[in-house]
Amino acid sequence: MQKTLSKEKYAEVRSYFKQFTRILVPKALIIAVISGILLFQNAFGDISENGFSNFQILLSIKAILGLWLGIRGIFQVFFGIEPFIFKSHRLPFLLVICIVFLSQGMYYV
Repeated sequence: MQKTLSKEKYAEVRSYFKQFTRILVPKALIIAVISGILLFQNAFGDISENGFSNFQILLSIKAILGLWLGIRGIFQVFFGIEPFIFKSHRLPFLLVICIVFLSQGMYYV
């Protein structure tokens, strides 16, 4: 897009995307966190006498990582609270990658 538009037009289009993202992402974040909590309750199942199954262990790890990402995002977007420790976007990106790999592992369990 940057190669086909002039610098002024590129800056204008980019600002439109930025405004649209700032409006859409917070609502999508809330929906993702709430639906994740509801789906977790339905998918977890009963705990057997032998303890957690491998599926339940992986699902619990995914839920903890997802909740941390969701709470961090909600605090950042709605309350303007910047994270104290992990200020870069590398850790959240790595956690999303971990969640994807855990999902693939859950398929084989």
